[in-house]
Amino acid sequence: MNTKGNTVLITGGATGIGFSLAESFTKAGNDVIVCGRRKEKLAEAKDRLPQIHTRQCDLSVSRERQKLHEWAISSFKDINILVNNAGIQRVIDFRKSPYELFSGEDEIETNLKAIVHLSAYFIPDLLERKESAILNVSSALAFVPLAIVPVYCATKAAVHSFSVSLRHQLRYTPIKVFEIIPPTVDTELDRGARERRGQQYRGIPPSEVAVAAMKALEKDEYEIAVEQAQGLRAAAGSGTLDQIFQNMNR
Repeated sequence: MNTKGNTVLITGGATGIGFSLAESFTKAGNDVIVCGRRKEKLAEAKDRLPQIHTRQCDLSVSRERQKLHEWAISSFKDINILVNNAGIQRVIDFRKSPYELFSGEDEIETNLKAIVHLSAYFIPDLLERKESAILNVSSALAFVPLAIVPVYCATKAAVHSFSVSLRHQLRYTPIKVFEIIPPTVDTELDRGARERRGQQYRGIPPSEVAVAAMKALEKDEYEIAVEQAQGLRAAAGSGTLDQIFQNMNR
């Protein structure tokens, strides 16, 4: 995959992994568009990377997903890379009231349905390009779940499965389907839950994920498991999976 001269749309691109990807794509000579929910974070991203284009939208809302596609294609007719990065992670205890699940942000809408819908919207456009790509960001937790964030893990497992199927469907087209599989990354994804549960390890810098992703894109390595994620992905196909799950969820 050519990593220069592209027009790239990154969801959740104002912070964390998304912003590091925006930096890497920009430095490599690409035109980059980022979208996000928070106006102030988009402004901060624009201050740090004046070259990027920004768009405020809430991908948990179906109509907002459609509007993002309509705006992006009308404003940037040469978009050829879609990075489905936006995601949220919530600690949910199903032993408690169901209101704990229904009163917060909807992980299924943001983490899964948005990826499926945006892929559906953009694929007809990407089919018209000489070379194009979809990058879906899943997680090492797609392979070995962390029980305190059950819905997040389930959505990321679904993203992995969807990526495998989509790659197969599009194998004879110009569209390449990549999956970025990060380990624990030092971002604000969990909204401070690591501190509340006393977790010492914050994870790798998001820039390391971006560097690994850019290298893998150049080599057409379609599943990009970064650092510790390599071990968890391998464990999912071995007899050690149950033991790792038990160790993680003590």
